[in-house]
Amino acid sequence: MATHNNLGKEGEEEAVQLLLRKGYSILHRNWRAGKKELDIVATDLHQKTLIVVEVKTRRNTSFGLPEDAINTQKIRHIISSTDAYLRKHKIDLPVRFDIITVVGETSPFQMEHIEDAFFAPIW
Repeated sequence: MATHNNLGKEGEEEAVQLLLRKGYSILHRNWRAGKKELDIVATDLHQKTLIVVEVKTRRNTSFGLPEDAINTQKIRHIISSTDAYLRKHKIDLPVRFDIITVVGETSPFQMEHIEDAFFAPIW
């Protein structure tokens, strides 16, 4: 496996651990349905909100911040994947979209949890 893939997996694992420390319940990691994919699907402490988390891992910020990679096209893909997830699992909860950025080459990583990072746009 390529080094960047290993770094991405490490970043996602660190993101999951961060969410668990904050009291979130992890429902799915790397959920897939065809070409649709969600990094982490969780619920909050009171299981009143479904939280879809996009994880962006980078070695450094030389080419910009990790969250800058979440463009309109990526948001559309996440929204579409979330819709498929909600339908498949028959979930009727409010949805929040978060980003967790992970920067560094090895643990301990520099991490930031951005809650309500974006909203589902109306197209």
